[in-house]
Order: sequence, then structure tokens, then C-alpha cells
Amino acid sequence: MNWNRTLELLQVHCQGEIGKVIVSGAPEIPGATMLDKMNHINTVDDSLRRFVTFEPRANVAMSVNLLVEPTRSDADAGFIVLQADRAHPMSGSNCICVVTALLESGRVPMSEPETIVRLDTPAGLVVARAVCRDGQCLSVSLDNVPSFAEALDREVETPKWGRIKIDVAFGGVYYALVDVEQLGLDIAPANARLLAEAGIELKSLLSGQVTVAHPVLTGVDEIAYVMFRGQEADGAVRTTTLQPGRVDRSPCGTGSSANLAALHARGEVSVGDRRTSRSIIGGEFLAEAIGETEVGGRRAVLPRITGRAYVYGREQLRLSDDDPFTAGFALSDTWGPQVGLLG
Repeated sequence: MNWNRTLELLQVHCQGEIGKVIVSGAPEIPGATMLDKMNHINTVDDSLRRFVTFEPRANVAMSVNLLVEPTRSDADAGFIVLQADRAHPMSGSNCICVVTALLESGRVPMSEPETIVRLDTPAGLVVARAVCRDGQCLSVSLDNVPSFAEALDREVETPKWGRIKIDVAFGGVYYALVDVEQLGLDIAPANARLLAEAGIELKSLLSGQVTVAHPVLTGVDEIAYVMFRGQEADGAVRTTTLQPGRVDRSPCGTGSSANLAALHARGEVSVGDRRTSRSIIGGEFLAEAIGETEVGGRRAVLPRITGRAYVYGREQLRLSDDDPFTAGFALSDTWGPQVGLLG
């Protein structure tokens, strides 16, 4: 058996959300910036993305992060989030996975009690502060990219739920934020399939009713996810973001940033305020407003997201021209009824 061409991955999860990290063997991705590289994957050559995010090498409930050399001098490493629909500019849970993998594997030197890691992403520079002890990352705090609300209480017509209201906000990618009670559901494990189906149906409807375009980031011009949210008795926000066919297992860092931006736009959050985001399985992120800025004339908040990831294994994938499924496949029994929406 020929193992001359392989990909090496670290298996990592953040609060149960799998975010594997490709640490070696990947081809060079053309582009002068990380955004250029992401757009190349999405518009020119998506073979690597499909290879690592589709069956038979992957499952619906996971992401894969591509480590690349940074394109800017002030960064320690660069990464691009690869998912089954496309490559994305940023993800909080995946970023926490990447920082943990870099430090616990020694690819970035670890300093105790805190290590600062600067990451080059397609959404911009993300600064992470990792609390470290005995060679482990106990928590990672991300100073995420500026986040802003695009629209508040936007009314959307739906065949199933009538007229509902959504907030549209950017937290690293664009989100449609939906108060879940409008659908007659709550965010609970028993409702995961119903939520996933509702989310992908809403995402499809929104594509014809709501348009977005980031004022600075070329190619960031779609609502990437629907995020349902519900208020908890202790003040936390229960969230779940929807990708084709499944729900996020983590509280979602970019989604929490987008929600923070919507609260900031409403005047319900000020600099220094903190909110807890809780996932469908009970994992928690802390979202903090650490500053204010502007993006393309839009009032924006600077979010800090804190959570923890765990390295649970290693993986080696063999690259072979004889493999009949190098482009992968996805079936609706696990990926959901709208599997055709996958890229």
C-alpha cells in the first residue's frame, strides 16, 4: 500500500463540536492574502475541501481547519475553515480548536500561565489568549473581528411559520438570528432534527429575500447560517446555529459575536458587558464586549469569546488516485433533506 501522499490531522473538539486541524500534507493554496486563498477554494478549486469534509472520510457534525503559513507579518499562523458547504472566513469554535492544536502540539511555543497567539484569517487578524498549565490549554479567549448588525427585526415571509422577524448580523460570517419561539420550538437535544430542517429551510428562503455584502471583505456576501436563540432563566442565551443537515454542538463563537452585535445595536449591551452563550448540549462560551469601532460606516462592537477545546486524537488520511470517492459524497439520511444545497 502506497502511503507517500498523506494528510496529517489532529482531532480536536470544542465543547463537543469537532474541528479537526490539518497540520501537514495539504497542497499550497494560491493567494496573496488569506481572503484570496479562501476565495480560491470557493471559486477555483474545492477538491481539498470536499476530500476532507464529505463522506467517506467525514461526517455531518464536524469541520476541518486548514493550517497555512500566515500572509501577514504580525501573525503566528493562518487558517481557513473548511465545511461541507464551502470555506468560511472565521469560526469561533474552530479558532479555539486551532489555537489549542498549535500550542499542545508545540507548533507555536507555549508559555505559562498565558500564551498569546495571533491568527491570520480571511476575516482579519484574530488575537487569542490561552490560559496554559502543565502543557495544556485550559481556556482560549478570542478577540474576534469587528462585529455589526446589518438589520434588526427584518420581517420575512415563510410558508410554514407565517411572517417572522430576524436580525441580520456579522460576527466573522453573516448570520440570520431568529428567536426560536416564533417557530413553536425550543432548543433541546430532542428537537435537533426539527431545528436543523427548519434552519436549512429558512436559509433557503432568506436567499431570495435578504441580501448582504460585507463593506470590506470581498466575497463575503451571503448569510452563512441561521442561528436560533432563546432566553434562559439565568440570563444566558441558548443558541444553536444551523448548517446543512445538522446543529452546532458548541455555543458558536462567531454566532455569539453576531448576537452580541445585535444586542449592542439595540443598546442592550455596552463595553464591558458579558453574556453567556449556551449550546444545545449545555456547553458554554463567555461573550464580552471589549470595545467599539466602525466597519464601512457601520457601528460595530469588538467581541471577546472564551471557551475550551480538547485534542482527542491523531488521524492520517491517504491520498490516492485510485480512490473512487476523492470528491466525497453526502446522503440525505444523515445530512438532511436539503443535501443538494451543499457545495
